[in-house]
Parts: sequence; structure tokens; C-alpha cells
Amino acid sequence: MKHFATIFYTCILLSSIFSYYLFKKEKRLHKSRAKLPPGSMGWPCIGETLKMYTQDPNVFFTSKQRRYGDIFKTHILGYPCVMLANPEAARFVLVSRPHLFKPTYPKSKEKLIGPSALFFHTGSYHACMRKLVQTSFSPEVTRKLIPDIEKLAISCLESWANGQVINTFNEMKKFAFEVGVLSIFGQLNKKYTDELKENYSILEKGYNCFPLKLPGTAYHKSLKARKRLNHILGEIVRENKENKFSSNLLGHLLNFRDENGNALSDEQIADNIIGVLFAAQDTTASVLTWILKYLTDDPKLLDAVKAEQKEICESEHGETWSSTWVMARKMPLTYRVILETMRKASVISFTFREAAVDVEYEGYLIPKGWKVMPLFRNIHHNPDFFAEPEKFDPFRFEKPPTPYTYMPFGTGTHACPGNELAKLEMLVLLHHMLTKYRWELVGSSNLIQYSPFPVPKNGLRARFMKEL
Repeated sequence: MKHFATIFYTCILLSSIFSYYLFKKEKRLHKSRAKLPPGSMGWPCIGETLKMYTQDPNVFFTSKQRRYGDIFKTHILGYPCVMLANPEAARFVLVSRPHLFKPTYPKSKEKLIGPSALFFHTGSYHACMRKLVQTSFSPEVTRKLIPDIEKLAISCLESWANGQVINTFNEMKKFAFEVGVLSIFGQLNKKYTDELKENYSILEKGYNCFPLKLPGTAYHKSLKARKRLNHILGEIVRENKENKFSSNLLGHLLNFRDENGNALSDEQIADNIIGVLFAAQDTTASVLTWILKYLTDDPKLLDAVKAEQKEICESEHGETWSSTWVMARKMPLTYRVILETMRKASVISFTFREAAVDVEYEGYLIPKGWKVMPLFRNIHHNPDFFAEPEKFDPFRFEKPPTPYTYMPFGTGTHACPGNELAKLEMLVLLHHMLTKYRWELVGSSNLIQYSPFPVPKNGLRARFMKEL
């Protein structure tokens, strides 16, 4: 009996060892079956960065997709990358398995915005900062900003209608920046507003440049401007620490305490403010600039949108501006023009993530540390989801798009928390522009420049005139 027990336990041990061996072997075989996606890595060190920046980046990504399929690899901005050009893959990275991918930006850009900005983070810190921003830009809060946003819109439009040719994109940036400052600080001392605007303008010029820290380069100037912004924001914070703000972003940042009762540092507050300004200015300004171009290109559509806006002027004004949702319901065509502009222009062409572990998707290996980029523009221009994607057609939004085929503000836990404010300020400006002004474009508007977001070349030069 003793020998039988020994043989029995020996068999179990050997069986367990053999099973473990088979399991490890199968795991290795399974891993070996996962291969890198097809694609080209370009030259050593520089990869395909120069190739991307010496042509339209959208042509670069689209040609890759046609050649290799919806999932392909490349090497840009100093990193090996996997590009994802279909809704299912974007959903996998941004919604279904976000814990496998962490948000990331090139270090050179992170230094300019600030490492504590919410969109560089995951986990509890990100959740807390995102909640603060969402609360600051909630419908209840932004509704109170509408009279001041209207004043800014009217002031900007009056300054344009002086007979001079303007750079539309630059002027839209000024408007978006002022709205951003208003939403962050409320009524801010003009001295501080001017200093913020001056230094932020220097900072953004170096954002998309090659990150050389040599004196005189755009990037070096940007780093110096970022230090000055820290100093300016530090003064604003010190002046307002005793004030009990309740609604704007600065107030929420100052009043925040974590589970241990710790407040945010001045650097954390500054980084998140710069991050919000960065997200709020160029994207909104780019969309408004493209709206102007698309409406000018289609006179019948322009007349229809103007008619809708003038009808609103003849109705009760009070309810119209109560919320973005009410405004969209009152001006459905104008709202669809905004939606279609965000699809066709796809100002945010892609987003950056980094694989936190080795990930297998659709039989392909995404190695740990590789950048992963869902390509929003490629998805927005896929004829399988949007018929005749190169045609500007607001009426396509009479029906909602298929989920995850339309992501102008991203999606998932890192979707833009200020998207309602962005749409609100666009609707306010467009209402006053379409009912009180006319314009004509000066020069060609068919070429595109990237700075870093796509806009018509030379910022869409135009001349504005008041309607008689």
C-alpha cells in the first residue's frame, strides 16, 4: 500500500510538471504567433518623421492605411508607433481596455504644457482633476457665462469690420483665448490677461517645432515663456487664495483637497490651467475658421444658415441662450454645420497612448512602451461610415452616426471635458456673425497649413463688413 501511495503521488507530481510545461509551451507558441503589424519604420533614429512633415500628414496616414490596412506600424517623433484606423480598434484602446494604455505625449511637449496637466495622467489624480474641470464647465456654470461670451463675440466682430483684411484663424484664436480666460478665472485683471496672452503666444510657437534648447530657437523661447507663465499664474493664485470661488476653474483648483487633506501645489494648478488653455484655444479657433470657409464655398447653405439665425432674432431671445442643448434645438442646421466641420476638418487627427504592457490585438503584438495612435481623421473620412466623406454635407447628421465612428472630442475617460463650452461659444459667435455681418475671402483658400492643427493657408484671409 505504501508503494502504491508513493507511485500515486509521483504520478500526480509528474503530471503537474508536464501540464505546466505544456501550458508554458502553449503560451510561448501563442505569443510567437502574435506578430508586429505591417508597415515601415523608416530611417534609423528619425524614422518617418521627416516624411510625415514634408507632406500633408493626412496623406501620409491615408496612404499607409491603403497599403497596410487599418492596423500598421511606423516610427515618428522619436518613437515606434502602432496606428489604428478603425472604430473597433479605437474603442479597444480608449474605452474597452484603457488600463492597458496610458496617455502620453512627447516629453518636449509635456514640458511646455506641464507634467501635472490632467491629460498626462491616469488613476485617481486624473479622475479628480477631470471632475474639477467638468464641474467648472458644467451647463449650470457655462450658462452664467453666456452674457460675457456674447460681449466678447460682439467686440471681436466689431474689431474685424474696419475694412482691413484679417487673418481669420488668428482672430478666432484671440476670441477663444478670451473665452478660455473667462471660464478659468472669471473677470481677470487686464494686466494679467495681456501678460498671459503674450507669453502663451510665444509658448505655442515652439510647441510644434523641433525641440532644440539652443538659445534663439523657437523651442528655447517657449521654455522661457513657460517659466514666465508659471510666475504670472503664481501671482494670480496668491492674490486669490483667500477668495472663496465657487464656480470657475481657478476656484475649484484652489479649494480642492485630496483624501489626506492636501491642497494642490502652485505648479499643479499652473499646469492644469495651461493644459485647459491649450485644449481650448487652437482647436475651437480652427473649427470656427473652417466653418467660415465651408459656408463661403456653399452660398446656398450659407443663405439657409443665415435664414435660420435671422428667424431666431425674430423670436424670443431669452430661452435661446439658456444652454447648448436648447441652442442646438433652436438652430439645428447651424449645429449640424459645426458637427460636419469637426468631421471633415478633423482638427484633432489622432491621439497618443502608450502600451503599458505587451498587448495582443487582432493577432498583432503591440509591444510595451510603443506609442499607440487611434487615427480619428481616417475614421471620419471612411466611406463605409460617411458616404462621400470629402463632401461637406451637414444633413448627414440628421441621423446620429454609428458609435465610435465620430470622435471629434475623443472618447472614453480622456474625452475633452470642455466640449460643451466649445460648442456653446461657437454657436454664440456664429449667431452674431451670421445675423450682423458679411465677409469675403481674400486670396486662395484651398491650401492647408499645420500649426499644429490644420487650417486654411495664411489663416484664411478675409474682409468683414457690417450688414446694412
